Amino acid sequence: MYVVVVGGLLFLAFAYFAFAQAAVARNGGQSAADAAALAAAQEVRDELTDGFIDGLDSPDELADWLAGKGFIGNGRAAAEQLAAENDSGLRNFTETQVGGNPAFKAEIETNYTVGDSIIPGTENIRAEADATAVIEPRCGIKLGSDLSKLVEIECDDGEHWEIDPKDFTEADLPYPNDLFSVHLAE
Repeated sequence: MYVVVVGGLLFLAFAYFAFAQAAVARNGGQSAADAAALAAAQEVRDELTDGFIDGLDSPDELADWLAGKGFIGNGRAAAEQLAAENDSGLRNFTETQVGGNPAFKAEIETNYTVGDSIIPGTENIRAEADATAVIEPRCGIKLGSDLSKLVEIECDDGEHWEIDPKDFTEADLPYPNDLFSVHLAE
């Protein structure tokens, strides 16, 4: 009886170990997908600075830019790099929208497998995961502003900028992370 009970407990221990291996691989894959999606969104957000400077000459373009429209890049290179740094490969990358805001979905597959266990076939199984990161505008043009004379920008967190479109220095402009937040959607 003792041998049967000990044998059963050992089998359960190995089975729990196999599930733990799978969970570790899945969590590693999800971390890689999160990092890849966030890297893509942050790269695109940082490229928005050029649109901001160009938009100071055109009030309509500036309003569109502050709403997150008209970005240039797609962030794929940054997503591939972060996936690779997390020992994973980028299987699919898509530009999308979440709540009307630009978003990027990264789907990855780990380069490592679940590993050997008492469950046959796990030595060849790789974890897959996906994540979506959103670029969300935090600021807008103050209502009633005369954009030909002074651009007034108000943000959700109370930040306020006044920029003369004809006389400004780039060092005094808000940074992209002041104007847009990047976060995971899922």
